[in-house]
Amino acid sequence: MPDKRAIVLVLDGAGAGVLPDAPDYGDEGANTLSHALQAAGSFELPFLQSAGLGNLLPGSPLPPTLQPIASYGLMHEQSKGKDTIVGHWEMMGLTTEVAFPTYPHGFPADVITQFEHAIGRKTIGNVVASGTVIIEELGPEHLRTGFPIIYTSADSVFQIACHEQVIPTEELYRFCLIARQMLVGDHGVARVIARPFIGSPGSFLRSGNRKDFTIPPPGPTALDILVASGVFVLGLGKIIDVFSGRGISQSNHAPHNPEILAATRNWLSGKTGGFCFVNLGDFDMLWGHRRKPVEFVRGLEVADRFLAETVPQLEPEDLLIVTADHGNDPTFTQHFDHTREQVPVLVFQQGRVPTPLGVRSSFADVGATVLLFFGIRNPLPGISLVPF
Repeated sequence: MPDKRAIVLVLDGAGAGVLPDAPDYGDEGANTLSHALQAAGSFELPFLQSAGLGNLLPGSPLPPTLQPIASYGLMHEQSKGKDTIVGHWEMMGLTTEVAFPTYPHGFPADVITQFEHAIGRKTIGNVVASGTVIIEELGPEHLRTGFPIIYTSADSVFQIACHEQVIPTEELYRFCLIARQMLVGDHGVARVIARPFIGSPGSFLRSGNRKDFTIPPPGPTALDILVASGVFVLGLGKIIDVFSGRGISQSNHAPHNPEILAATRNWLSGKTGGFCFVNLGDFDMLWGHRRKPVEFVRGLEVADRFLAETVPQLEPEDLLIVTADHGNDPTFTQHFDHTREQVPVLVFQQGRVPTPLGVRSSFADVGATVLLFFGIRNPLPGISLVPF
C-alpha cells in the first residue's frame, strides 16, 4: 500500500449533457463540453480525444476514436442538487437525499437580523446576484458604511463580500464562522463563502482570499475510510473546503488551475504514496459562471497538455481518474448557475486494457474504485469502475 498512488482529477463543472431530471432544475438543453467546444470553434485536445472523450460527446466537434487509450464512460448523479459539494460527496460515497435549501428571493428577515446582531453591524444586499456584479453595484455603499454585502445564488450559499481595506480578511472569516454556526437545520446552507475584494469603484476585483465554510458531511466518506486505514490523502484546490477538513491528511489550497496542476506534478514527482484528490475550479468559477466558453476550452487545452505529459510517466502501481462534479454550460442563457448534467469519467492505468465503462448509475463509483485500488473493503454505495 505505501507505494500505491491514486489521483482523481476533477474538471469542476465539465458536464457532458443533461440528466433526465434536468427540467426540474431549469436546465433543458445544457451540454457544457459540447457547447463550449462548438463556441470555441478551434481547439487542440489530442490527448483527451485519444482517451475517448469524443466518444462520450456525440455530435460535438471532438471526434471519437476507434481505440481509446483510457477506459471511458459517463456517470449519472443520484444526489439532489447540482453543486460542487453534492457532486464531490457522492464521488466519495455519500449521497445527498434532500437538496440543500436555496433562497431565490434572498434570506428571511429573521436570519439577516440574527446575523447582524451577532456581528454588530448592519448588512446590505441580501439578493440573488453575480459576485462580480454586486460588488460593482454595492461596493461604493460598502466603502461608505462598512456594512458587509450579503448575497446568494441558485446554489445553496450564503456569501459575504467585504473590501479588504474596510473589513480585514480575518474579520470577514470570523463573520463567516458566525454565519456557519447560525445556518443549521432548516437553514443549513451548503456553504458560507467569504468573498473579499479590492480596488476602487468602477474597478473592484475579487481577491484570492476566498474561503468556503462548508457544512460537514453528515456521514462517512471514502476519504474518512482511507485516512482511518492509514492511507495518506492530499487535497488540492478547494477539496479541503468541500469536505470541511474531514478525511484530509494534507491540503494545498492553491487558488487557480496552474498552481493546482503544479502542485499535482510536484506530488507525483515525489515518493509519497496515497490518494491525491484534485479540483480544478477555474472551469467553474472563472469560465462557466461567467459564460466564457472560449476560455473554458483554453483551460481544457492546458489540462490536455498536463495529461499528455503525466500519463506516460505513471508507474504501474498508479491510478488516474479524470472526471467532473456537475455541469456549468458557458453558453447557457437561462441563468448563470450550474447545470444538471451527467459527467465524463476516464480511467488510466499502465498495463490495463482500456474498456468502455458505459453509463454508471452513481458518481460513487469513483470512491469505490479508489477504495478497491487500496485493498480496502467498501461499506459505502458504488461499484468499482474497473477490477483490480
